[in-house]
Amino acid sequence: MFQFPTVDPIPLPAPVWLFKLLHIVTLTLHLTAVQLILGGVTVAGIWNFFGREGSSLKEASNSILKKLPTVMTYVINFGVPPLLFAQVLYGRALYTSSVLIGLYWIGVIVVLTLIYFLLYRSVDRANEGKAWWGYGIVIFAGLMYIAKVFSINMTLMLRPEDWQAIYAAGGGLGTSLPTGDPTTTPRFLFMLAGGIGLSGAAMTVISGFGDEKDTTKDVLRRWGGILAALFIALQGGAGLWVYNSQVAAVKAGLFQDPMFAYAIYAWAGLLILSVVAAAAAAFGSASRARLTSTATVLFGVLATGAFTLLRDRIRDVTLLSKGFDVWDRTVVANWSVVLLFLGLFVAALILIGYILFAIARSARQMALGATVPGQEQMMNEVLERHDDQ
Repeated sequence: MFQFPTVDPIPLPAPVWLFKLLHIVTLTLHLTAVQLILGGVTVAGIWNFFGREGSSLKEASNSILKKLPTVMTYVINFGVPPLLFAQVLYGRALYTSSVLIGLYWIGVIVVLTLIYFLLYRSVDRANEGKAWWGYGIVIFAGLMYIAKVFSINMTLMLRPEDWQAIYAAGGGLGTSLPTGDPTTTPRFLFMLAGGIGLSGAAMTVISGFGDEKDTTKDVLRRWGGILAALFIALQGGAGLWVYNSQVAAVKAGLFQDPMFAYAIYAWAGLLILSVVAAAAAAFGSASRARLTSTATVLFGVLATGAFTLLRDRIRDVTLLSKGFDVWDRTVVANWSVVLLFLGLFVAALILIGYILFAIARSARQMALGATVPGQEQMMNEVLERHDDQ
């Protein structure tokens, strides 16, 4: 067995199963937002490059872009809780791997800030009727950097046998990246395919519930459905590649837990349902766009939850094979604090839902040219004063 850092002597304030449940739920929300931003930037950038000025393709590109800064907000905010829960549960491994690639890990913050800035600059250019695909290339490159660093870190924490060599190669400065892990590439492609697929599903939702022109809606519905059906199916193939890239000991240990079998069947079934719903959105009647688009996104998000559970099981089995048992922790539960946290957590989710609803309603009112109460009267008074002068 491999030597991991000593367990923190401070006991956990809640059971391991509760931390894992919270980790899986919040990570599902985070990965959903990650897939939306990744696929949204990719598809919208390509459409902006090829779309002619005033074309439905260009308008669809700008429609997607204008929603991405909000998506990025949730990428960041939903990303903090699962990272904290992961540090509580797997800190001995995760802290070590993060330090070993410290230069690149800290660089994520710089790149993320740049991406956030460029998203708003791109929206400004879109509002001015200018092309923004040049910014899109930089944003995409930044997202690829972050995705690659996270993939490397989350696989390096499972490879204690390589830690000493990587530390020596980097001179203790965190400048060396590991190589030779057969699981990194399939995991990376799995998320990339899922990002385009789930973003395609979101495009069908925009076509069903948005206020874009009918021609723009048609582009979003048809191409969104096609992209969702194609890339969600490709994600299934990438998922099989991820499984086949695991070592024999991990493969054998996965199916010892019935929960893994249930999760993999659920994931496969949800992928099939997502593909069918996406195809129905793309080639079915426009009058049913709301139903088919909602079904596509719902199945896609549930599939994200299922593969998050599978990912968690793969990590636990891999670490257990190397002497790290995540369940072997001292617990001294402080239930008053736990219940307070859970109450605030649920309240936060409700508030986020309300904010999203308010944003959608505001966008709809702006698209319809609606004014807030009293605004029209105020404008008329200003015009009358101007005429008097």
